[in-house]
Amino acid sequence: MSGEPALARAHGAPALRARIRSVPEDFLVEELPGFAPSGSGEHLLLTIEKRGMNTAFAAKRIAAWAGVGELAIGYAGLKDRHALTRQRFSVHLPKRVAPDLATLQEASASGEGLRVLDSAWHAKKLPRGALAGNRFVLTLREPEGERAAIETRLQAIAARGVPNYFGEQRFGRDGDNVANALAMFGGRRVKREQRSLLLSAARSELFNRVLAARVSADCWDLPLDGEVWMLDGSRSVFGPEPYDDTLAARLAGFDIHPSGPLWGRGELRSREAAAAIELAALAGEDAAALREGLEQAGLNQERRALRLRPTALNWRWLDGPEGVALELDFVLPAGAYATVVLAELGEISTLVRP
Repeated sequence: MSGEPALARAHGAPALRARIRSVPEDFLVEELPGFAPSGSGEHLLLTIEKRGMNTAFAAKRIAAWAGVGELAIGYAGLKDRHALTRQRFSVHLPKRVAPDLATLQEASASGEGLRVLDSAWHAKKLPRGALAGNRFVLTLREPEGERAAIETRLQAIAARGVPNYFGEQRFGRDGDNVANALAMFGGRRVKREQRSLLLSAARSELFNRVLAARVSADCWDLPLDGEVWMLDGSRSVFGPEPYDDTLAARLAGFDIHPSGPLWGRGELRSREAAAAIELAALAGEDAAALREGLEQAGLNQERRALRLRPTALNWRWLDGPEGVALELDFVLPAGAYATVVLAELGEISTLVRP
């Protein structure tokens, strides 16, 4: 979708071609809350619907509305600008006096803006990652392909899942975050806020290379000797340990997933065949520079699941005045990308109107 070289696909050649994001409503993202408000405290918890506005810009606008600094604003995850999104923000208001919510809901002439869907008091600032997942409702316009083949592919995705790649959003608007990370590791000075983005991009690039190697070998969702397992819906890992019927049942039931490295200091946890494919995928000169840079930056070895399964996956064909469209509805855990699901379905072009 980004124009970058395509990562290895697990489900074969594209089943369709289509376009998305001709309007923000084509890409609806709804945050699923990870907790209920406490009902008391100094933090006003707002559920916001925003159109054509990214999370950082919305946070600035909320801070200006509340008359507080940007550090007083909390949010669980970042959401794209070119979408219709619903997510929570928290505002630290020690005196528990909130400005009129109506003054926060003005939209621009172009339709960009935000509105408050709900508000409640809470005891703590909303931390990053405090969400149960995200629901996506995506509209693919002008789909080309056989309906039967498209629906067969969607059934396969629902049954087997997709490779849990990091999405294009991690790599910058022009896909140059990895090159900028290499420059930073080589001595280029960057702003503090940019540093964390580049570190994340470097880690994501290395993970994607390992996952692409396992997809090419058709073992991204199958066990290798020396595998490290990740619990579904958790960052907890275990292994390596001998593969047996119990692990096989847990793998088949999506209770556990094979994992790949998020690079950093320390010893690689995988062993034998799993470690061999990881190290082979990260043997290039630029990969070595990324690995060394991450280690020197103080990051430690972590793991990420190689497999992702959309839940509650449904679809329907729409026939309207603008022609045929395919609507997809599914849920992903926090940290997963809808674009990698679309990539396994087909070639989806992005059309963003000013």
